[in-house]
Amino acid sequence: QVQVVESGGGLVQAGGSLRLSCTASGLTFDRYAMAWFRQGPGKEREGVSCISWRGIISTYYGDSVKGRFTISRDDAKNTLYLQMNSLQPEDTAMYYCAADTDGYCSRSWASGREYSYWGQGTQVTVSS
Repeated sequence: QVQVVESGGGLVQAGGSLRLSCTASGLTFDRYAMAWFRQGPGKEREGVSCISWRGIISTYYGDSVKGRFTISRDDAKNTLYLQMNSLQPEDTAMYYCAADTDGYCSRSWASGREYSYWGQGTQVTVSS
C-alpha cells in the first residue's frame, strides 16, 4: 500500500522560511517524478515544483515561487523536500506532495493530472 505523508507546515511571518518534507512508502521512490502542489483558500490548485529522475535530476518551478523555493529529494530516505524562503502571505495554502509513475516531469506537470499518489497535505500559513 502506497502512503505519501507531508510534514513541516506551520505558521511563519512574512519573510520567513519553512522546509516541507514528504515521505513516500510502498513504491520505488527513486523511479518516480515527485511534485509539490498547493491550494490556497478560494483558489485553484497550483503546481509549485516538480523534480524528475530518469537518470538526470531536473527541476521545474511555478512562476510565483521561482527564486524563492527549492525542491530536492533524498532517494535513500524516500523523502522529498521543499525549502521555502522569503515567504509571503500569498503563499498561504495547503501544500500537497504527489508522485508520478513516470520518472520525468512532463510539460503539463503543473496540471496535476499525471500523478498517481497524493498526500493529505500540510498547512502553511504566512502572516503579514
